[in-house]
Amino acid sequence: MFRSLRYRYDNEHIVLVMTILLVLAVIILTSTVTFCVSGIFILLMFALSAMMINSHHRALMRSALPINAHQESDLADVVNECTLKLQPGEVDVFLVKKDLLNAYTFGIGSPKVLVLYYPLLEVMSAGELKFIIGHEMGHVALGHTWLNTIIGGLAGIPAPFGAAVLLYTSFKWWSRMCEFSADRAGLLACGDLNLAISALVMLVAPEARSQVEFERAFTLIDAEDDDVSNRLAETFQSHPLLIRRINQLRDYARTKEYQDLQAGVNRNVGGISRSSTQREMKPDMTQSAPEMEEASELPPEERWPWLKRED
Repeated sequence: MFRSLRYRYDNEHIVLVMTILLVLAVIILTSTVTFCVSGIFILLMFALSAMMINSHHRALMRSALPINAHQESDLADVVNECTLKLQPGEVDVFLVKKDLLNAYTFGIGSPKVLVLYYPLLEVMSAGELKFIIGHEMGHVALGHTWLNTIIGGLAGIPAPFGAAVLLYTSFKWWSRMCEFSADRAGLLACGDLNLAISALVMLVAPEARSQVEFERAFTLIDAEDDDVSNRLAETFQSHPLLIRRINQLRDYARTKEYQDLQAGVNRNVGGISRSSTQREMKPDMTQSAPEMEEASELPPEERWPWLKRED
């Protein structure tokens, strides 16, 4: 099986090393007492995180629906294809029936856990879901799930206010680099830039059902980085502005590295039909059957022509 982590965002490791060095500098420059307290704090945070992860996993086992060939088989096929493409290691996938449009992953040991919320199935096509699932599997494959626990604990060590703010923003900076990396994994999983972009738009505009509505949503997204306050607020956020994520994907999709990696991961699923990419997991029941079939077969760039528009 083909497996590569070359899709990692260029600056991710650099920012990670800078964050760790910054933490060490803060510890060294503070008193010996603070050094001892910091070590104890880090160990306690790690132990607490491990306990919370285990507790959360047990709660999911009781209340969520595990995704496998016997339950939600269509979704299981999508998960299986993403797994074959990205080779993230052992991952348990659960479906949570709560009114929330989200997905996340967690875990220190193996297996890692990937959680999908049911509304994703209602508003996204199978191809768009591949981007979402691939994004989360990218976090697993690149080690973000366990690194997030450790680095988050380091960033929270006792420190003077100014140093604490610096550590916090450094951790968020690294987290944003991880999102760029995971988006690339999502692109490799779905294999289509238009699907990747439409999936990101659907996360913030799930009600969009026509070209006009998509145009309106994308116009708002495109204007995000025009506002200075948004750019400043991004410094303290774990996720980049959505328009930055879209533009990063557009740039990456033009590179030879992406083309080579996409060809490699596609070989892992050479025998799997791609028809599921074009059909809706949960079609809009307000349409007639012929209309639903016709809409689901159209490629994204024909359903939403704005996807082809250059910056």
